[in-house]
Amino acid sequence: MRGRLLLAAWMLLGAAACAHDEQGMAERQRAAVAAAVAAVAAPAPPSGDAPARRVDFATQVRPILEARCQPCHFPGGKMYARLPFDRAETIIRLREKLFTRIKDEDQRRVLREFLAQHSAASEGAAHPAG
Repeated sequence: MRGRLLLAAWMLLGAAACAHDEQGMAERQRAAVAAAVAAVAAPAPPSGDAPARRVDFATQVRPILEARCQPCHFPGGKMYARLPFDRAETIIRLREKLFTRIKDEDQRRVLREFLAQHSAASEGAAHPAG
């Protein structure tokens, strides 16, 4: 898939180079490269026809962490002051380092989806449109 996107970007560059008006050629080339880089860097769409679902921290992520990381990372635990797992910010900061205790692939998938939606949100905040 990424190979096709890179090939398309290369073709766009070639088409821009063949344009007759040279004044806008450099701008078209930059736009083609930017579009190709954005397409390659973008996360792959979900497979199948199922719409992407939003993962909720309180109802989907926290129960996984409570089952695997209690009592240490929850109120009263010896690690709570340093790494409070009842806060989404901690989980977003740790990313997949959490997987040392979470081996179940379905639970890992939920965590990956949660992290992915927050990565996309933080990238959007870091690079506002306009």
